[in-house]
Amino acid sequence: MRDRRRHGAGPGRRVQLHRAMSKLGWGSRGEGRLWISEGRVRVNGRVCTDPFIWIDLAVDDVTLDGRAPAAASHRLISIHKPVGIVVTHRDERGRPDVFSLLPQGLPRLVAIGRLDADSEGLLLLTTSGALADALTDPARHVPKRYRLTVKGRVGPGVIEALGSGLVLDDGPTRPAVARLLEAGDRFSLLELVLTEGRNRQARRMLESVGHPVERLVRTAVGDLELGDLAAGQWREESFGRFGVADQG
Repeated sequence: MRDRRRHGAGPGRRVQLHRAMSKLGWGSRGEGRLWISEGRVRVNGRVCTDPFIWIDLAVDDVTLDGRAPAAASHRLISIHKPVGIVVTHRDERGRPDVFSLLPQGLPRLVAIGRLDADSEGLLLLTTSGALADALTDPARHVPKRYRLTVKGRVGPGVIEALGSGLVLDDGPTRPAVARLLEAGDRFSLLELVLTEGRNRQARRMLESVGHPVERLVRTAVGDLELGDLAAGQWREESFGRFGVADQG
């Protein structure tokens, strides 16, 4: 690696190489690890096969198959993920993926967070690894809003428990914002806002209070709303709305 002091770069932007592949807009961290192991990545002109080596994005030159990262403006896309669609570029079970819903010719996109195959609603896709990292950073507590259809009649005690936080098998949750929209004898409808991104968290929270989820729709991420976007449809969003630089 280059000596940062010789270049006057100060502390720079130090990341592990596999994370750099995502931040530079080439693909996911997993794909980056694969490309690195295949010897397709060079740092300062030398092949590097260690995905966990630390580099400085402000100083070190990284190439993939001899190509430097593009400096074009980044893209941000909202898509309404339908039920049965997985959020991956390559599914080992051959299920349809969310990227197959997009037209040809778009640049390489990564998903910001996940929605499981049984869930639907708003999913953000971007060319920027930095934006994806920022919006999934646990320290930022980016709010995500869900509309849930659950089994049984939800009472005030359940809403209070969700709002106070629950203890799941991976520890206590942050307090959620819960609002009962409709209560019926067989099913209830509620809105839930979470500020952390654990795996299947909304489903596990409702299961823990005795109301398994029948349908889950994510309706907002931060101040971005699903709105009237139909299932399987997408739209372009303003990249700068989350305060991350739109180039580099």
